[in-house]
Amino acid sequence: MNIAFSPCPNDTFVFHAWTHGLIPGAPELNVTYADIDITNNWAAKSEGPEVMKISYAALPWLLSDYKLLPCGGALGRGCGPLVLTGSSRGETSNPSSLAGKRVAVPSERSTAYLLFRLWAARNVPGGIGEIVVMPFHEIMPAVRDGHIDAGLVIHEARFTYPSYGLSMLIDLGSWWESDTGLPIPLGAIIAKRSLDTAAIAGWIRASVDYAWTHPEASQSYIMTHAQELSPDVAEAHIDLYVNAFTADLGEDGYAAITALLGRAAEEGLVPGFDLSLLR
Repeated sequence: MNIAFSPCPNDTFVFHAWTHGLIPGAPELNVTYADIDITNNWAAKSEGPEVMKISYAALPWLLSDYKLLPCGGALGRGCGPLVLTGSSRGETSNPSSLAGKRVAVPSERSTAYLLFRLWAARNVPGGIGEIVVMPFHEIMPAVRDGHIDAGLVIHEARFTYPSYGLSMLIDLGSWWESDTGLPIPLGAIIAKRSLDTAAIAGWIRASVDYAWTHPEASQSYIMTHAQELSPDVAEAHIDLYVNAFTADLGEDGYAAITALLGRAAEEGLVPGFDLSLLR
């Protein structure tokens, strides 16, 4: 079976057991490690592998071909994307400073982007000037070096941005949680509807359970794919993004996804779709 997910520690932690043949009855995996912006576009064109990690924000484009699985993804609290600016520019606490400015984002089909646009619509008079899409690992250097006015960052950037001399303008996760009371829907696991999606979800849950039961087993695999991170940062990344929602979305998880995509559709940020397809 073909699968694509990112080389980030949370994904390699979750899928370590399955990729290493440790889940009884699960098929062998052919893994492609890809940035989420790549998988988002693969899925939208129906060109991707049978199972993929994508952003929840990409779901409206692909639910006719792929089914959202109830496990393996990333939702949570206190783990949202950040908007960063250069600390020397006097922009560290005033959202209106982004009016007319250039802001780098990791993808236009990402939860981070939807949260940013929903927040900016309420807090940036006159609107953002230009959205520039770039790989997430290039965003902080671009802000630091003055090529971009602000950057929307995800993943381990939550822990490393001070080392670039940057300041946080807004934690969009905290804003979302305060506004809705719901967790933040970040990364989803999807599978082709033509497959036995219930079986695939079972294998993923078994891989998650194995990871939690044997956390030391995946360390070498994780660090091989996250060589730019220290072991402490990788561990913090896993602790933040792998949680109860990874094992099962539950009612709060589905409510969060519905709220995010429903609001985004109302704002014209994603195409309208049948929300019942989320289950």
